[in-house]
Amino acid sequence: MVKVIFFDLDDTLVDTSKLAEIARKNAIENMIRHGLPVDFETAYSELIELIKEYGSNFPYHFDYLLRRLDLPYNPKWISAGVIAYHNTKFAYLREVPGARKVLIRLKELGYELGIITDGNPVKQWEKILRLELDDFFEHVIISDFEGVKKPHPKIFKKALKAFNVKPEEALMVGDRLYSDIYGAKRVGMKTVWFRYGKHSERELEYRKYADYEIDNLESLLEVLARESSSNKKVHPPRQQI
Repeated sequence: MVKVIFFDLDDTLVDTSKLAEIARKNAIENMIRHGLPVDFETAYSELIELIKEYGSNFPYHFDYLLRRLDLPYNPKWISAGVIAYHNTKFAYLREVPGARKVLIRLKELGYELGIITDGNPVKQWEKILRLELDDFFEHVIISDFEGVKKPHPKIFKKALKAFNVKPEEALMVGDRLYSDIYGAKRVGMKTVWFRYGKHSERELEYRKYADYEIDNLESLLEVLARESSSNKKVHPPRQQI
């Protein structure tokens, strides 16, 4: 019986794929507007390469961008990029459609809720607090705070321990087949793959680890209804809802 439902954060509860792309483009445009002597396509492609190499949480993207473009350090250009990026992020930050409605219903049904997410703790908490989602969750497990990232079993075990539940009493909902679904399944949790965002057609070799597949968060309620009504000892094969 499922007692606890864990959610990934980015592109599961918070729509971040589109947000990040818009923010990065606006940052480059603002840097050029304030004197960066490079065309948009060149600067933007270099920024994307930097993000691929150093990760999205690297704090010096714009500093390194100037180095890659063989330009002198200029705090005005860097500030222009930072301002545009953050202004865009705050303006366009949105929940995934249906997220709040589903969270409210899950709490009404008596489920305990948690988040298991990779990333910088301050950045992840900022998203949660700005969207006023924090009251829904008893525990938020963030990789950079815990010292271990998904899909490593330890981060899922830490989450289970926080709620004092067995793996079979927990369900993981996420958009990433490798980090969310494969990771949770390895420790014995039930899994729901949410086909959303930029990863909806990626990592398909790990699809077999999803017990259920959904295209919208409202379908999670149907998943839980099936779980609660099933008396089978062996969990049914992956189902598309």
